[in-house]
Amino acid sequence: MGKFVIRKTNTGVKFDLKAGNGQVIATSEVYNSNAACENGIESVKKNAPVAAVENQTVEGYATEKNPKFEIYKDNAGEFRFRLKATNGQVIAVSEGYTTLANCENGVESVKKNAPDADVVEE
Repeated sequence: MGKFVIRKTNTGVKFDLKAGNGQVIATSEVYNSNAACENGIESVKKNAPVAAVENQTVEGYATEKNPKFEIYKDNAGEFRFRLKATNGQVIAVSEGYTTLANCENGVESVKKNAPDADVVEE
């Protein structure tokens, strides 16, 4: 089972969503308080399972409504995803993946792990 790990940074607080194997599958922006970070986690738990997937790497892709996972290619040519809440705000992002299939697996892992993940502080 996955878990959200809240950790302090030099500039605030952020979370990582880790899969059952301990691998980080999504991370958040830096929040200025634990409460704001916890709200971000609740938003991921609520939005991830119902979010559509918008693959922006294919020509003429269909634009989905929020909440959604946007799959895109970064400047280094790697596949990444970002999860947007109903209000369009980015609430979680992925690492870079070398293949589209691995990126899509990452999206599925977030959808599966986020809703029931425990929250722990590091």
